Amino acid sequence: MTTFEAILLTIVTASTPLLIAALGELVAERSGVLNLGVEGMMAMGAACSFAAAVTFDSTLLGVAAGMLAGVLMAALFALVVLGFAANQVGSGLALTIFGLGLSGLIGAPFVGARRDPVAHIDIPVLSDIPVVGRLFFEQDLFVYASIALTILVAIYLTRTRSGLTLRSIGENHTSANALGLPVWRVRFWAILFGGACAGLAGAYLALVYTRFWSPGMTAGRGWIALALVVFAAWRPGWLLVGAYIFGAATVLQLHAQAAQFGVPPQLLSAVPYLATIIALLLLSLRHGRAVGAPGSLGVPFVPDR
Repeated sequence: MTTFEAILLTIVTASTPLLIAALGELVAERSGVLNLGVEGMMAMGAACSFAAAVTFDSTLLGVAAGMLAGVLMAALFALVVLGFAANQVGSGLALTIFGLGLSGLIGAPFVGARRDPVAHIDIPVLSDIPVVGRLFFEQDLFVYASIALTILVAIYLTRTRSGLTLRSIGENHTSANALGLPVWRVRFWAILFGGACAGLAGAYLALVYTRFWSPGMTAGRGWIALALVVFAAWRPGWLLVGAYIFGAATVLQLHAQAAQFGVPPQLLSAVPYLATIIALLLLSLRHGRAVGAPGSLGVPFVPDR
């Protein structure tokens, strides 16, 4: 394997958790809910998945535990935001702080443990094609699942009745509620879906990307996922492109540090986050206004109960 191929494969691995987490947040935001707790849900997914995988020696159970942790965290957020009409921004920030702290507690006994690599799906003949063979036809199941999930979310939001209902609720929940649409229920399930995706992204970090647990291992990826949703203008296709762009920024800064270009490593480590800020700024300037999510985010509504 050449160095170029190794870099491309690493970019795919680094981009996958960003894509999965961002897809969940995209659906939640399309329903009109801004959940800033993605980072905390990812951290909980990573800690719980690794703990379960080591305890039961099963990657499958680890993934299930990570997704369950994300769903439970999302359910807590939904209870506070939908049930008690609390401010979405404040509740999401609190969820992140809570998730980062609790994940550190859960993962503490497993610091230093390691998991075996997850098997890749090898497609005969096609995987032997130079450069593109291993890149497209010899990846793990999570990579293919993230691509399939992108397609399914795009179809759901644009080609299904329930998807169009979700979008209409996100655009104007007051009118949707007046028409008798199940605003509370749709938003609740959208939030849970976002939590499941964030938990799955965290599980991928712990079980595939690093194969160990350490406090703070999400390293701001939840915030990048949030920015990706805005960068992609709430479109799954562009979200896929953006995830791989930001994944490439993350990987290339690591190789730049290894090459010792004479640039302070702290500055190189900030490259992915600087790229996020610059992308949002350019997007805002392009539209000539501040970028905001569709619908009225952070505004409490009367649940249809």
